[in-house]
Amino acid sequence: MPPRSYLFVPGDRPDRIDKALCSGADAVIVDLEDAVAPPDKDRARDALAAWLGSAAARGVIVRVNAANKGWFADDLRLCAHPAVVGVVVPKAEDAEVLGAVAAVATGKAVLPLIETAVGFEVMRALAGAPAVQRLLFGSIDFQADLGIEGDDDALLAFRSRFVLVSRLAGLTAPVDGVTTALGDDAAVEHDTARARRLGFGAKLCIHPRQVAVVNRGFLPGAAEIDWARRVLDAAEAAGGAAVAVDGRMVDAPVLLRARRVLALAAQPAL
Repeated sequence: MPPRSYLFVPGDRPDRIDKALCSGADAVIVDLEDAVAPPDKDRARDALAAWLGSAAARGVIVRVNAANKGWFADDLRLCAHPAVVGVVVPKAEDAEVLGAVAAVATGKAVLPLIETAVGFEVMRALAGAPAVQRLLFGSIDFQADLGIEGDDDALLAFRSRFVLVSRLAGLTAPVDGVTTALGDDAAVEHDTARARRLGFGAKLCIHPRQVAVVNRGFLPGAAEIDWARRVLDAAEAAGGAAVAVDGRMVDAPVLLRARRVLALAAQPAL
């Protein structure tokens, strides 16, 4: 199953990478961009290179600096390392840049982080670029770029577009943005439930505490699992004949949803 939780780790804190890998997060993103101040960029890259060369190194994703920044080329070259399994491209606005990333980081997942109006406008092209696995919503920067206040209804249309474009491009369901409330599990739970309801398949995390909440949030509840089992049992017992469960007709889309629910339920909470 694809990752449900992506946990950011500051690139200038390599001591936290091992802890992040043990946090239960499905994927860890070592951040060389927003989490690192400009004077520390080269030092952070060197620290990550040292960690990648150590015995502890295992599959991580790297968020490189934006393509229009001077650190981009060196960041990208580091991503060719075998222990790097994916590259997050921030401020993604150009499919040709994503193609260049795929050409250098061969065999890695390319993950465009859409954070601007321009990126949103060209989302279809970004989704079709080489090696793109899924789209990431940089909701905080996106709000700032468009002057949007609020997160629920204010971003509904934009989130729905992520899901639609991902489906049309045959990508894995997109990844929703971070919840900035570090100590508020209820806020993380609310945001994760909204993401799953809208068709997202994962969420970005900025603290290990958020991981378990996010992972649980993308799992179906007991009532949903019970419904799915009853639907599949009824369909099997009917042997192809028309059947209803809870007063509703069971047809091909309903069977597909039931199978998806049980597939999700097979994932561990952590």
